[in-house]
Amino acid sequence: MKPNLAAVLLGGPLLLLSACSEPAPGGAADAPAPPPVAAAPAATTAAAGPVTGSSTPAGQAIDQAAWSAQAMTPDQKRNLLIRAQVLLARAGFSPGVVDGQDGDNLKDALTAFETAQGLPADGVMDAEAWARLSQGAGPVTSDYTVTQEDVAGPFAEKIPTKYEDMAKLEKLSFTTPSEALAEKFHMDEALLKALNPGVDFAAAGTKLLVVWPPLDRLTTPVTLVEVDKSKRQVRAFAADGKLVATYPATIGSSDMPTPSGSWDVTAVTFDPVWNYDPKKLNFGDKKAGKLTIKPGPNNPVGAVWIDLSKDTYGIHGAPEPRTVGKVASHGCVRLTNWDARQLASAVSKGTKVVFVGGGKAAQAKV
Repeated sequence: MKPNLAAVLLGGPLLLLSACSEPAPGGAADAPAPPPVAAAPAATTAAAGPVTGSSTPAGQAIDQAAWSAQAMTPDQKRNLLIRAQVLLARAGFSPGVVDGQDGDNLKDALTAFETAQGLPADGVMDAEAWARLSQGAGPVTSDYTVTQEDVAGPFAEKIPTKYEDMAKLEKLSFTTPSEALAEKFHMDEALLKALNPGVDFAAAGTKLLVVWPPLDRLTTPVTLVEVDKSKRQVRAFAADGKLVATYPATIGSSDMPTPSGSWDVTAVTFDPVWNYDPKKLNFGDKKAGKLTIKPGPNNPVGAVWIDLSKDTYGIHGAPEPRTVGKVASHGCVRLTNWDARQLASAVSKGTKVVFVGGGKAAQAKV
């Protein structure tokens, strides 16, 4: 399947079942050219700006959470995991969606951080890893007031599961303000609701407790992208070989494998249109014929399409961030929308993309 050429995608169909992104006025657009390649600075992700911390007791408990060898209560453990996930993301080691839960994505992000720090890389938090991660760290939470823009929509009543029904929609929008807000702060929607019980997410002026992750861009140009199929992880490197960022990824299954070898980035498109071509794809209802699916947060190719020189393959976003790294795709590489945007901000035409590893067995679809 090929993102629409008319929408400025220069090639490369996609894989996957669903995606999500922030709507961009005017539809898809070429990514701006990244700055000239330079040595990686100390900070690889753009700062999220001053974060003062939440005024709520729940937010303060998260900001004060610290690793301990002693047994923790469920709330203490969740608070620690939330803080660790945000700090890892700010350091350039994305755990994917911030959900306050343990799992492979968090373990792989921590392992990458430990490796970069010269620590034993076992993906298990200990005193030394926590000291390095939390050193100089400020608050990870913030108070946020829902704006009129947050609730203006338009919101879709529901997102169909069949591509032919998706093609009837003028936009693959978010379905609720809470879904849009969760995406905005890189949070799992269930966690956003748990931290804000009983609030009206659809009312402008509502006060929320949110986490404050890094911006969706990198400060260092990326000249090499490594897709590790065994670890289900994407790694980005600067020209001097320095690791710039890591991301959890969904890759293909044994039936629809992700390719091996070395390829190049050929184009980047934000908020892309997605074309379903039954002659090139082996999934979906082929009787429906060719379909054009409009842009939007729940478009099957997500917020951004990074086109590869391997025909019909790319790296792209996802409409359900909680599934990234946990289910199989149709062969392409799927990231959360914010991770895909961050990577897209630093690659350019000709950036090398190398596929390595054998690939973990796909887990059941969520």
